[in-house]
Amino acid sequence: MYTAKSDRYDDMPYRRVGHSGLRLPALSLGLWHNFGPERPAETQRAILRRAFDLGITHFDLANNYGPPPGSAESALGALLRTDFAPYRDELVVSTKAGYLMWPGPYGEWGSRKSLLSSLDQSLRRLGLDYVDVFYSHRFDPQTPLEETMGALHSAVQQGKALYVGVSNYSAEQTRDAARILGELGTPLTIHQPRYSMLDRRPEDEGLLDALDDLRIGSIAYSPLEQGLLTGRYLDGIPEDSRAASDSPFLNRDALTTELITRLRALNDIAASRGQTLAQLALAWVLRGGRVTSALVGASSPRQLEDSVTALGNLDFDAQELALVDTLTRL
Repeated sequence: MYTAKSDRYDDMPYRRVGHSGLRLPALSLGLWHNFGPERPAETQRAILRRAFDLGITHFDLANNYGPPPGSAESALGALLRTDFAPYRDELVVSTKAGYLMWPGPYGEWGSRKSLLSSLDQSLRRLGLDYVDVFYSHRFDPQTPLEETMGALHSAVQQGKALYVGVSNYSAEQTRDAARILGELGTPLTIHQPRYSMLDRRPEDEGLLDALDDLRIGSIAYSPLEQGLLTGRYLDGIPEDSRAASDSPFLNRDALTTELITRLRALNDIAASRGQTLAQLALAWVLRGGRVTSALVGASSPRQLEDSVTALGNLDFDAQELALVDTLTRL
């Protein structure tokens, strides 16, 4: 029987999501590739228990997370029943729909049919009556945005989601989505963009400015840039790394000599702050409070502990920020 630590809320900072009443931990746990049949169930249990004991109350999923698709939700569902049932009201569970999940014309994108069918499937896998946040995972250029946002609104009206969000939407698409949802009476609460020191598009393309204007929260995914900012590649490409595999998200070609040189220089900045490169990367994403929470994955409880350590130093001076800019805006 799992009993959560009584001091789990003592050290984790919680940030308000836009102008909603929801607050998220500065670090949230993403259940992407580490929660499926390829990962031992006891390891998954240990990661989730340690996350909650550290004050990480937000578990983020999508319908297709695994592999295979759906298995991450099923894995969490099993642990919600066995370990976390007494703590459901302390947890924020989010999921998404929009990428390919099942065959045929309704297994992806943003139609009402696709989104609401996917949400029903997710709830069954999770064993929940509702999720706290339901996202449109990507903009659908062939479906009217009014239909996609109307489906999110329906999820709230049906009691199957408490809040709604979007992911991978541009600044203009986000503004339009927020307007439509506002007219329906369901606010757009959160955006989940890809954002890291090596991927500055939310800054450069005006998304962060739009979120500030609209008072919408944000949660950054891939803040460690698929592992590039973990320090694993400072001396080349380890054979057991993602870049050495056939991963579509990171391959050997990305690890140029120039990039490794830049990573080493960023690692020097981290060392001068008493941080690892990964801790620096997380602190940088969370600097200044524009980003509500950063999503981290974990293959062990120790990785979570290392990530949480980053929260002890989120302040940057002007010289540090200028150095980071020099190394990441070439």
